[in-house]
Amino acid sequence: MRKAVLLYNPGSGSSGGRRSELESVLTLLRGANVDAELILTHSTEEAEERVRQAVRDGCDTVFACGGDGTIHSILQVLANTPVALAILPMGTANALAHDLRLPMNLKGAARAALHGVPRRVALGRIQYLDLHGNPRARFFVVAAGAGVDAHLFYKLHSGTKQRMGMAAYYAKAWQLWFSHLMPRFAVEFAETGTGEHRQAEVTELMAVRIRNFGGVLQELAPGASLDRDDVRVVSCRTASRLAYLAYVTRGLLRRNWKVPGIDLAYSSRVSCTYLDPSPAAATPREETRVAETKIAETKIYVETDGELVGTLPAEITVVPDALTLLAPPK
Repeated sequence: MRKAVLLYNPGSGSSGGRRSELESVLTLLRGANVDAELILTHSTEEAEERVRQAVRDGCDTVFACGGDGTIHSILQVLANTPVALAILPMGTANALAHDLRLPMNLKGAARAALHGVPRRVALGRIQYLDLHGNPRARFFVVAAGAGVDAHLFYKLHSGTKQRMGMAAYYAKAWQLWFSHLMPRFAVEFAETGTGEHRQAEVTELMAVRIRNFGGVLQELAPGASLDRDDVRVVSCRTASRLAYLAYVTRGLLRRNWKVPGIDLAYSSRVSCTYLDPSPAAATPREETRVAETKIAETKIYVETDGELVGTLPAEITVVPDALTLLAPPK
């Protein structure tokens, strides 16, 4: 590491008001003969532009000072470049930092980056329609999802936590969880290794890249790993809220029991589309599913790394050898 920038949004979530800690990190880096600069940003667009400028200026390392949302913005620029991503965890969840076993204090994380091993990993990539109906694509490093979780992100849009407070935020999420209609959509993918073609009608699809989310949940998708060139696919064929809760409980208790209606697989390409609304369905069950897709012009939303980005149709792929991470040795 010779030249680095620290990207910091002082107005974002739990990372705000920590300027003095970052000044201490700057002193630490400069003491290790790193040409380091702190750059303040105030939006996703500004952050991405400042990263582009840092790359043009010859920086070899970009520090994401924040949580998974900050990391998500930065990796859109660093993907498929030799510039390394380092992390100073300042977010609420810090899932990627937990998976990389980074210290949760800023000086410790900075030292881990200074002495870390460059690790080249694959990135997920998702193509979708943005909220205005335009085709878009984003890279992701933690997970991408469609269905129930993205619907909650849509209802609890950015800034809600800050306005409501965490207790009210979670209460609202719980209310939405029990009132959401869980419309179904179609999923297709070929399973890694066997090439077996899988199709399903689901209420939720998650494509997970990391093993350890940290906190109480830990393994949301057992078997997921940054070292693989595919995603761990969690597909929920059920609309049973009890099944969803059982799956989360499995993670909380570190158990590997199988939950009926929720399947795990590996794949490097997953397609998610709306169900065919054709009235030619022959059975009452199929007619019910068709009706579900017509409820008040229902949209199926898409999220990446915890950020609401758009709607179906969506296609998830994996780009090998796409990003350099600085982290402690495995």
